[in-house]
Order: sequence, then structure tokens, then C-alpha cells
Amino acid sequence: MEEIGKVTHYFGKVSVAVVELTATINVGDRIAFKGGSSDFEQDVESMQIDHADIATAGAGQAIGLKVEDRVRVGDIVYKV
Repeated sequence: MEEIGKVTHYFGKVSVAVVELTATINVGDRIAFKGGSSDFEQDVESMQIDHADIATAGAGQAIGLKVEDRVRVGDIVYKV
């Protein structure tokens, strides 16, 4: 697995994580969240920057990502 970013915010009501990226991610990629109490994988179904849907994002960008389970600030995101 390749580390691609870190969770910087989590919005529980809408299940959206903000991920600060250190590598490229695409819609359709399989990713994993790992942290103190987070450990799950999911497919990237959609991501946004400033409320606009995007298909690809790269290092240095912060994206909004719909997540299937609760994540916490500081969790590491990996590409599977």
C-alpha cells in the first residue's frame, strides 16, 4: 500500500472526510483508512474540491471524500 494523504477534518452528519493529499488519487481507486480506531477499505466513488466534482486530484490538494465509516483527524489514507 502507498500512503497518499492524511485526514484533516471529518463531517459526521454527511460522512465526508477532508484529505490533504501527498500523491495522486482518482475516482475508482481503492483506498484504506488507518488510524487509532479506523481500519477499513473503500472505493473512491466521488470527490470534490470547493463543492465541484473532480475525477483526479494530486499532491498538495485537499479533497472532500464521502466515506463509508467514521474516520478521525490524523488518520492516514493509503492507495490499495
